[in-house]
Amino acid sequence: MREKELIVYRDFGQDGKLLSEMAWISRHYQEKREKARGKLYACMSGLLELAGSHGFSGNLWHCYLSNLLVNHENSYSRACEIRGAVEGTVNAAVLHDIAIFRELFTFDFAAVSRSLQVPEFGQVLSYEGNEQESRVYNTRIRDRICTLAVRLAEAPSSEEMKERLTEFYREYGVGKFGLHKAFRIGHRRTEDGEEAVVIEPILNIAHVKLSDLVGYETAKKKLVENTEAFVAGRKANNCLLYGDAGTGKSSSIKAIANEYYDRGLRIIEVYRHQFRDLNDVIAQIKNRNYKFIIYMDDLSFEDFETEYKYLKAVIEGGLEKKPDNVLIYATSNRRHLIREKFSDKRERDDDLHSNDTVQEKLSLVYRFGVTIYFGAPDKAQFQQIVKALAERAHIALPEEELLAEANKWELFHGGLSGRTAQQFIDYLSGTL
Repeated sequence: MREKELIVYRDFGQDGKLLSEMAWISRHYQEKREKARGKLYACMSGLLELAGSHGFSGNLWHCYLSNLLVNHENSYSRACEIRGAVEGTVNAAVLHDIAIFRELFTFDFAAVSRSLQVPEFGQVLSYEGNEQESRVYNTRIRDRICTLAVRLAEAPSSEEMKERLTEFYREYGVGKFGLHKAFRIGHRRTEDGEEAVVIEPILNIAHVKLSDLVGYETAKKKLVENTEAFVAGRKANNCLLYGDAGTGKSSSIKAIANEYYDRGLRIIEVYRHQFRDLNDVIAQIKNRNYKFIIYMDDLSFEDFETEYKYLKAVIEGGLEKKPDNVLIYATSNRRHLIREKFSDKRERDDDLHSNDTVQEKLSLVYRFGVTIYFGAPDKAQFQQIVKALAERAHIALPEEELLAEANKWELFHGGLSGRTAQQFIDYLSGTL
């Protein structure tokens, strides 16, 4: 095996340790049998661990190699993400690497295991999973990587193998941004002891669709139009969803993440105390081929909090232009994001420049070009939501009884809202 001759696909980090061990075995199993035998058992353990953590099945060696390829961010894979094949000299270097990976795919480890008398190794070459959930990918991506492993192994040539891998990059992307739809901000210590901002995948995002949200058709249409323009590369605005609690603002954002994932849209959730990290986050995503929505849930500020000033500069107003592939979507229960009290009016009476003070507090809202209102439903709308949710949950109660129970439920559980209706249906589903 010529894994040390790789040009573009190299430096796999800790994930490449198993590759190095298997390559060593392939070169030395005949003259260093005992050592090779021990390493083969260790590699088998590593592949089984991979099956447990990633949910892979089939030929685990092929799944491992495919996983390396779909996660390796390099000049070629990043250029191909969401766009497909690219022109240029890099293709020759990539084809050279794919030829080496084809050798890795086709190497006869079954013969090696027979020679070293390790018959158990056959288990990882034809592993039957128990449909266990992946701790790394959602089910769709996990299954697609397993399918890619089969397609790469069956490719009749290095050129065809390269085309099939490039097709994956075009359809899904590469690395964490390609294989996940939602992210949060974290921190880690670098080797020199400094703290670095990292964008971490969120593995389990609620699989809600906009069609699941009953009502609010005008609000949803406005949100979809803005998002459609964004993913299509047209001009779009930062967006503020505001209104009563439990009306579907956050669920609408989750639905957007789900419905536009296959068109390259990704969501990064940011909390208020992380606004200082926004410049680092934008620096990491601004040159990628994806569209990113930076999502701020339940955005509001007390009158003494000043983080909103920093957020204003990041959204629009700093020296560096906000990248075209980044928008900010926020939800809030308040139309005016910064809390004001009656006492503020008395203070403004003493303020020589009271209009400046008012404008300072309103200017954050003005930086959201699109504002969408989600109001609490009235009684009739609430009952429509209850009936629609009950039908989806296959709850067979007479309508009169269903609505009577719903009315009693909302009196004691938060009032008229879509969230209250969903909680009521969940209650019925668990008791009937």
